[in-house]
Amino acid sequence: MTRFIHDQFAKDYLEELLTPYGTLQSPRRVAGEVRQIDLWFSPNPEYPLSPAPLGLLARTLYSPAIFEPYRNPVTADEIRDCLLKLLVLSAEVRREARRQQTSLADSDQPRLWILTPTASDPLLASFSATLDVENWGDGIYQFPLGLPGAIIVIHRLPRSLDTLWLRVLGRGQIQEQAFDELEQLPPGNLFRDNALMLLNRLKANLEMTPNLNQEDRDLIMRLSPLFDQQLEEAKLSGLERGLERGLERGREQERREAIASLLEARFGSLDHELSQLLDRMIRRPSSELMPLLMQLSREEIIERFS
Repeated sequence: MTRFIHDQFAKDYLEELLTPYGTLQSPRRVAGEVRQIDLWFSPNPEYPLSPAPLGLLARTLYSPAIFEPYRNPVTADEIRDCLLKLLVLSAEVRREARRQQTSLADSDQPRLWILTPTASDPLLASFSATLDVENWGDGIYQFPLGLPGAIIVIHRLPRSLDTLWLRVLGRGQIQEQAFDELEQLPPGNLFRDNALMLLNRLKANLEMTPNLNQEDRDLIMRLSPLFDQQLEEAKLSGLERGLERGLERGREQERREAIASLLEARFGSLDHELSQLLDRMIRRPSSELMPLLMQLSREEIIERFS
């Protein structure tokens, strides 16, 4: 069950990072037997893309791209499914170009990027996926020329700022190292702040899931300091302290006012839907309520407390 939580985090995380650079669609359906692409990216032609902010990840964004992130090591069958999606989507793009009587440049052909924590050498060899160290460095295994795309083996990426945003999607020690580097980035870095927000949401979702394995319990413990750091840096820290005081005092009106102030600071004037949920919110323990109000979107808060 937690695999789906991690999968959703990976999709949300990539969407947050890539949105400034183009249009995203998740999921995207492809023709034929019902299939879905995890994340479809189309670059924005109006703005030149600088590779600096996202490092290696930005280099995948110069052409339309299919992103298929995997929490567990990708299997041969999953790679075949991804390649099939690539071929079907490529055919759709070519048909659309013919209908519009336009030429299709190589840069307009979709590319496939499979993100996996690990992959064995025999698995990579079975798909003729090879390194191009001169152009891409370690960890990026390119498919043969006729299949535009690559398998990104996250645990084989070099440890550097250039690969940080990809290593956040790793597992175990590799992911923990990426968290350490994420903490050290200066506050105010847009991608850092968005990543921390999504990681805290992942923590909240895992905490509400029964029968977690040891790896996920360890992940919750590792994410807790990240949440504490984000609270310290939050511009709403004064409102949070007010909310905590109101919750501690236990007086219903103070609790209601503190929660309303925090919601107004995040989402603007309270609408009817949020106002109707205040009575339910004030009954929740502080330790449970605070992370939810800070991490969840307006729609998620309404769904959680309705």
